[in-house]
Amino acid sequence: MTDTGSLTHEDFAACLEQDFEIILDGDTILRSVLVDVQSRGSADPQAKQRQAYSVILRGPMEPVLDQRIYRLRNQSLGALDLFLVPVGPDETGMRYEAVFN
Repeated sequence: MTDTGSLTHEDFAACLEQDFEIILDGDTILRSVLVDVQSRGSADPQAKQRQAYSVILRGPMEPVLDQRIYRLRNQSLGALDLFLVPVGPDETGMRYEAVFN
């Protein structure tokens, strides 16, 4: 499993438009696509902190997932656990955000 504490904005930016499988109960998989990676300010290089950022995944309109931690799989990043928050639909699907501080 990938350590999400070591992932950076650049790691996710390299995965834009890639598929991410969201593992639901047991073997149920919801397919999503990484559609955006956004910087959230800049890290203080003196503090040795990573830059805060968020990622947006787009899944189908239904079902709408609850806000919680989900196991995801991606070809480039492997398996990772992310806290996903539904942020509302766009014209093609439901969007979910994960924030990294």
